[in-house]
Amino acid sequence: MSGNNAPTSDIPIEVVMRGRRSVRAFLPTAVSQEMVADILSTAASAPSGTNTQPWQVIAVAGEVRKRLCDRVVEAFNREQGEHQSEYDIYPAEFVEPYLTRRRRCGLALYAAVGISKGNTAAMRAQHTRNFTFFDAPVGLIFILDRRMALSSWVDYGMFLQNIMLAARARGLDTCAQMAWALYPRILGEILAIPDQHMVLCGMALGYADPAAAENSMRTEREPVKNFTRFCGF
Repeated sequence: MSGNNAPTSDIPIEVVMRGRRSVRAFLPTAVSQEMVADILSTAASAPSGTNTQPWQVIAVAGEVRKRLCDRVVEAFNREQGEHQSEYDIYPAEFVEPYLTRRRRCGLALYAAVGISKGNTAAMRAQHTRNFTFFDAPVGLIFILDRRMALSSWVDYGMFLQNIMLAARARGLDTCAQMAWALYPRILGEILAIPDQHMVLCGMALGYADPAAAENSMRTEREPVKNFTRFCGF
């Protein structure tokens, strides 16, 4: 099966699910508005409490995408601390087993791209790539009405996963990015986000660069026995 050229109906859902990964280098190949709309239409079949469908998406490409990336990269490089997400992206302190998993992920990425331990300049440069959507031609920004309850975040997670799976079924790849939530003021200004909405996260969307070293990385998954209790079977 070729993956990128296979019809969606020919790909078993399990293959799509296991094939999903976080891609951090994309080809410049354009993705049409029609393709993005098709992916989002499919993803909108996600369940939500009382069918509230709390998700709202801003898809950026072309000059708008470039302007957004340039502004956020500039702000990141200034590092003046005036930018902050509206929610805690990470816990105040990582505990086990989450700390070890996070470290393994970071070390695997840096090893793949040849960044040695302690090379803070290279690490920062790699982090900066978040704010170019890793060169993906399409960026998705997800916003949420701040009047909604925490249950809507659960709904939103299922919608985001559907986007990633629908993209993979069509031969595209994604990378979900919490980093964009750090710059709500800039995103609000450029994308005209209403005040009553908060920036939840972003996502890169495009065709993976098969030659990029970072795309060779595969993160580990815990076996079922490590995260499941079977009761009454």
